[in-house]
Amino acid sequence: MSVIHRAGRHGLWAGLFGCVVACGASGAIAATSPGFNVGSANVAIADPPVPRPPGKACTVQLFSGFTFRDFSDHPYSYAPPTGCGTSWSKVVLEADFSVTAGRQFDRTASVWLGGANVYFGTTQEPSATVSPSWHIERDVSDFASLLRNPQTGQAILGNVVDGTYTGVISGSARLVFYPANVLAPKVDAPDAVFPLSDGTAGGTVALNTGTDQLSRTLTLPTNIERAYLDVFAQGQGGDEFWYSCVPDAQSTEAQSCGGGAYREVQVSIDGQPAGVAPVYPWIFTGGIDPYMWRPTPGVQTLNFLPYRVDLTPFAALLNDGKPHALAIGVTGANGNFAVTGNLFVYQDPHRKVLTGAVTANTLAGQPAVASVDNRLTDNAGVIGGAIATHASRSFRTAGYVDTSRGRIVTDVNQTVAFDNTQSFAIDPSRYLQGIDQLTTVDSTTKTRQGPFGIAVTTETHVDYPLKASFGTTFDGAGNVTGAPSAVTQGFSRSFVKKVGGLVLYRSDVDNSIDTADTLAFTNGAVSGHSGQRSTQVFRFKDNLGSCYGRDVVTAAGVLSAATDGGDCARGRNTLLWFTHPDSSPDTSRTEDPGLF
Repeated sequence: MSVIHRAGRHGLWAGLFGCVVACGASGAIAATSPGFNVGSANVAIADPPVPRPPGKACTVQLFSGFTFRDFSDHPYSYAPPTGCGTSWSKVVLEADFSVTAGRQFDRTASVWLGGANVYFGTTQEPSATVSPSWHIERDVSDFASLLRNPQTGQAILGNVVDGTYTGVISGSARLVFYPANVLAPKVDAPDAVFPLSDGTAGGTVALNTGTDQLSRTLTLPTNIERAYLDVFAQGQGGDEFWYSCVPDAQSTEAQSCGGGAYREVQVSIDGQPAGVAPVYPWIFTGGIDPYMWRPTPGVQTLNFLPYRVDLTPFAALLNDGKPHALAIGVTGANGNFAVTGNLFVYQDPHRKVLTGAVTANTLAGQPAVASVDNRLTDNAGVIGGAIATHASRSFRTAGYVDTSRGRIVTDVNQTVAFDNTQSFAIDPSRYLQGIDQLTTVDSTTKTRQGPFGIAVTTETHVDYPLKASFGTTFDGAGNVTGAPSAVTQGFSRSFVKKVGGLVLYRSDVDNSIDTADTLAFTNGAVSGHSGQRSTQVFRFKDNLGSCYGRDVVTAAGVLSAATDGGDCARGRNTLLWFTHPDSSPDTSRTEDPGLF
């Protein structure tokens, strides 16, 4: 097998040759055992660590021992590592957080560098006797162009500490750099990143209605070959439980929030639709019933993943040297969605100006519209039935650019579907609501280089399932007696990259949690809980031999079991260093349209 790659860049096969052929088994790392203590009430999650390449690493501390007691700024300064050069195979963000025992809400946490978001998530709630701590890891190699120069940054974690809310949150963060070497070549990172945030220091932007937008006018390089927008959209305030909301006309009858249940991110360029992103139903550690999430929070709760929108078909438009307004909106927003994004671009190293054209955009004529089937009934004050919300559309965007390596044509076809069915049972003895929701995305991208180039195809399928039931029960006097809750939440992503019928790479990720608890009430206040249990299952496999499995089981608020290696050969977790087992965006090796 021969290996060919552009100078200064490498792709899937170059990385594989350097690792599998040259370094054999040493190119794979075995995941550590869970390292959790059965019986512990501290945070325990099944998510995989970021696989690390071989070689000695350099660490740069971003901040240490920050305490978050209010909504003040927490700035810091960054300088590139010394003795590690500027050619890295991987860069990993590591962060550690904790909160003192007591009473405290879940809080949104984010880390910014040069105005760009490098971490977004929420915090674990404490209890009167438990001071939880947790560890975060993110592959931030795509920010290499930003990390080569000194930057200012800030950590944002608004908190309230007073006589009622006593939990003080602390945090530290660092970047770990792995210099490129013969076994771990330089990452094929984007050439530039352009943040979409709240000002030069960074920060999310609040969208309160479906017409609000986060919009930034950018004058971009004129030699863009590829462009990707990583999007975060987190529901807060009135939209924290957006998946439980019903149309305004039924909100009083259903005793639920209004605005409907349909949410979708809209991406536009100069006012014209250019892409969409599904909204993941993240549930905070205080959501629905806080005891359900102790000690294992919901899927991605502590560490959100962005959704990557491929804007490559619009590269020719972005290359014209004119300013362009890139905007993010949330269809159906009805309270507060915190949004941000990062635009990553790859540039032609041999031409300063690329020409081309946008050849198709059927999304432009497709507004985001959901249909609602209301089957609620009211029989003398006893309410039952369901409200179903459905939306689905297919669209195509396509374009080309003429580069130093010939014409590159990109054709994106995508189908996005949303289904949410809410059932209700409301009478003098109970209020029960059930949710059965599923968001799916099927995306196929074909890329062809030159008049006789072979088409490289990537196929991605994403599922965001959510099933939940919650409510309250009442005695004959109308007093609340209990509140049973149960949630099953998932995230799955299948990815295939192929040339013709030859599969170059395939990966499958599945992350799910099943949890339940029942609150007890005395005189209208929570007096206890019972039946807490949860199971988180994480699975990752690819066609190169990587495999990761972990199961975490809790009961009565403590860890009861944790096992590694589920569904892996010999029950052993093995991850090649360049994989993304968490399903974070992976442009450099799996989405690169090149063959090598």
